[in-house]
Amino acid sequence: MRKRQVHLDFHTNGTLPVGKDFSKEQFQAALKEGHVDSITVFSKCHHGWSYHPTEVNEMHPGLDFDLLGAQLEACKEINVNAPVYISAGYDEKEYLKRPEWRWRHSPDKKECEEYENEVHFHVLCFNTGYLDFLCSQIEEVMQKYNPCGIFLDIIAARECYCDKCVADMKALGMDIENEDDRQKFAVMTLNKYLAATNAAVRKYSDTATIFHNTGHIPKGNHKFIEANTHLELESLPTGGWGYDHFPLSAAYVRTLKDVEYLGMTGKFHQSWGEFGGFKHPNALIYETSLSVANGAGCSIGDQMHSLGEMNMSTYGLIGKAYSLIEEKEPWLDGAVNVADIAVLSEEAVTGHRDSYADIGANRMLLEKGYLYNFVDMKADISGFKVLILPDMKDIPDEMIEKIKAFAAKGGKVIASGDALVKNGEFFLDPGAVYAGKNELAPTYLIPCYETVNGMTEYVMRCGFNKISVTDGRVFANMQNPYFNRTLEHFCSHMHAPNNPGYVGAGAVIKGNVAYIGWDIFTAYANLGHIYFKELFEYAVSEMLGDGATARAAMPDRGVMTYTRQEKEGRNIMHLLYAHTTVRGKSTEVIEDTVPLYNVECSVKCSEKPSEIKLVPSGERLDFEYTDGRAYFTVPKVDIHQMVEIK
Repeated sequence: MRKRQVHLDFHTNGTLPVGKDFSKEQFQAALKEGHVDSITVFSKCHHGWSYHPTEVNEMHPGLDFDLLGAQLEACKEINVNAPVYISAGYDEKEYLKRPEWRWRHSPDKKECEEYENEVHFHVLCFNTGYLDFLCSQIEEVMQKYNPCGIFLDIIAARECYCDKCVADMKALGMDIENEDDRQKFAVMTLNKYLAATNAAVRKYSDTATIFHNTGHIPKGNHKFIEANTHLELESLPTGGWGYDHFPLSAAYVRTLKDVEYLGMTGKFHQSWGEFGGFKHPNALIYETSLSVANGAGCSIGDQMHSLGEMNMSTYGLIGKAYSLIEEKEPWLDGAVNVADIAVLSEEAVTGHRDSYADIGANRMLLEKGYLYNFVDMKADISGFKVLILPDMKDIPDEMIEKIKAFAAKGGKVIASGDALVKNGEFFLDPGAVYAGKNELAPTYLIPCYETVNGMTEYVMRCGFNKISVTDGRVFANMQNPYFNRTLEHFCSHMHAPNNPGYVGAGAVIKGNVAYIGWDIFTAYANLGHIYFKELFEYAVSEMLGDGATARAAMPDRGVMTYTRQEKEGRNIMHLLYAHTTVRGKSTEVIEDTVPLYNVECSVKCSEKPSEIKLVPSGERLDFEYTDGRAYFTVPKVDIHQMVEIK
């Protein structure tokens, strides 16, 4: 898969002139300026218009030539790939013309009318005749242009109350009033869509790539994942995803066997649809470097003006990032990310997309510089050193058996909250027994290890499970407050103080099993207290010891990953650092580069490396090899630095 891609948005209202300033030479010049090797171009946009002559749809009324064909020809001449975009979930033109195709999110007619009158794109239902209409558009593009790939957008399993869905559910004996039945039917509709659209592509090509964009890769949903030939991880940091979203998504996707993937960011200051918006080049350099450090190729979102001229400032910006990626590609091709720690994804277990336990675990591991992956219940966990079970309830029995087998062979397990509880007892022995939910809140943490702020009581505004210690070693105690906060019974502005008359066990360890009674991962995602991370860090250090494959003395905003190129016989350490700041109300941006100097690093090696050097510059580093580890110092990290260990 090509690593320097652009996703060229082109959602254009029917009243605007289209393509009047398009020039093949100017289009090609922009791609060359941007060091672009693949660009996704438009067949049909969210407004519903086609950008080429069509017998099954309507060409944009402001367009008088084959814009898609001209773009494909321009790309072919300079060896740039050009997958074709077709808006699937949105088609505003047809939404207005065909009310029977509309997605109905509610049985309430007034609510649906309010949704219809809001100024935005509107969703159509794949369980109606719209699906046949969409497939005819896909087939036309495949037959006429034979593109290298198809990108289908705005996909989801949506509960729908349209007449067709209500009638079909009734015919199947399903109850539209039952949420489980609605969700089950929504999944059936999505699967029907996937089968039909993939068949429309495969009817004409066995090799074209296919990607269905949901804006999120659902962890554990293999049926959906396998409907794609590759994955594109949409994650615009300034567009609401944030800078820690992509590492979490990539940490799961890279565990999937033989799946190539891209990290998709944008050139915009904020997000899609922003004409004239630009981020600082340092931000784009960091974001693309973060993609490749996590095993992904890169895709940068842009939006072409309706007149069809490419903005050269945009491609100058993109080129500043992609020229560097191009230099780094020899150390990226075939590289596989190495991980010491596996996190069982709460999303993969529960199916809930916005898992705060996953988010909290990702942030802690990222900030502490560990090598980790997120796994689902089908993953092979045998090769990891530590397995983390964050907060979740009701892990299925088949996964519990895998966890038990992992621990029986010496694998280390760290569990928190309800994750170790099954049928009212622990399914692994952490040297304590489960004693039920704590009635008082918030509780207080009393650490049995060194902390930044010393030995005192730390408020824990999260759930807590009581434990009764048997033969485990307590590494954190807990205290209750004097009472819960109620209207009749409260103290001060937030909560009651700790009650020194009560001390119980809060976290315990026995052998290769550690248990933390608090929901620390969910709480860290919500609150970010440093002592949540200190508690977790202690548990990891006890379990992993000096077994970490790679370590780097980086600040909490630093990122370290480690990859292996088997064919070339080398490992690559990626070090990234960027200073982020909030601009406006909530837009987190990167502007000034703040280099790190003399970063101390070490890697675990079975034998002494033949050389360690900075790449792509080739500057050799001095190192010491002691007790199976190589120690070296990286003189400077300016956004992204790679180190080759030969």
